[in-house]
Amino acid sequence: MKNSLYIDLHAIQTVPPSCVNRDDTGSPKTAIYGGVKRARVSSQAWKRAIREYFKTIFDVEALGSRTKQLPKLIADEIMAIDETIAPEKAMKSALKALKNVGIKLDEKKNENAALFFVSKSQIRALAALAAAEEKDKAVYKQAMKDHPTLDIALFGRMVAGDPSLNYDATAQVAHAISTHGVQIEYDYFAAVDDEKADDESGAGFLDTAEFNSATLYRYATVNVTELATHLGADTPQVVRGFVEAFACSMPTGKQNTFANRTLPDLLYVTIRRDQPVNLSGAFENPIKNQKNGYVGQSCQSLLAYADKLCSSFAEQPELALGCGDEAVLSGHAEVLSLKALLARLEEYTGEKTV
Repeated sequence: MKNSLYIDLHAIQTVPPSCVNRDDTGSPKTAIYGGVKRARVSSQAWKRAIREYFKTIFDVEALGSRTKQLPKLIADEIMAIDETIAPEKAMKSALKALKNVGIKLDEKKNENAALFFVSKSQIRALAALAAAEEKDKAVYKQAMKDHPTLDIALFGRMVAGDPSLNYDATAQVAHAISTHGVQIEYDYFAAVDDEKADDESGAGFLDTAEFNSATLYRYATVNVTELATHLGADTPQVVRGFVEAFACSMPTGKQNTFANRTLPDLLYVTIRRDQPVNLSGAFENPIKNQKNGYVGQSCQSLLAYADKLCSSFAEQPELALGCGDEAVLSGHAEVLSLKALLARLEEYTGEKTV
């Protein structure tokens, strides 16, 4: 929407040999872009990592859960309200409450049929209604719509059976792709049986693991105006937390095998009024390795492409902040440490939304 406030996050980040995100065969995920195979980390994997990082910076009460255990969670709350109620009766009341909401259930397993994103406040509200034996289904539905957590407001909630329970996501996270072409490599490894006899030879286990290494372009955007309709005065703090989690999180795939956790080489943050702008086009023509790596050229190409778009199709950002190589970012953004960037962004967002 024109004149909405958008925050675009762009990162260049190198990961060493790793398998951060794999497909159903165990291979690192890839994508063809610009006619070339790229390393890829899915948006779902990085959103999960961001949500896990939230647990280190936000109170647990402010965060939701994706679960199929709604009946149990509500039943537990019902028993906390009324300690005299039997577990079987509490479960029956919980299932009835969820039927009133319109959520599909698997009553053989006492579970909801699909994962559901829910806040602790919503669970408590449904339990209170069930304990009070409320009859009005509309009241149950409203309880499930009220009090979204910050991660529900950011990432949205889809309920196929009842769209009235949906939340549109205010944040979007792109699949990370390498700025250059990649090849899948193979690690042949052996494990030794520590207790085998001295006269026995050979390994106790042999296998191979696939991996790659890459310099990634990562992108996410937040519609701050829409987020503020859900979170009000908490919006600047949540924006700050989202940017911190975007910069500092890492999916955990094969992390014990590769110890591949890194931080971005460059973070470029823009505040826009026209629309979100993904800058992946900077790498449609893949970066070529000229024996001095990919990071430097990737950072330069990203910023040059941003300048090109802003001189043709897109408006200039209202504010641009950067963290990383000052020589590269100078002239493109206000260069700050990550801590200072987060504080600047929180202050600016507060001025525009609160």
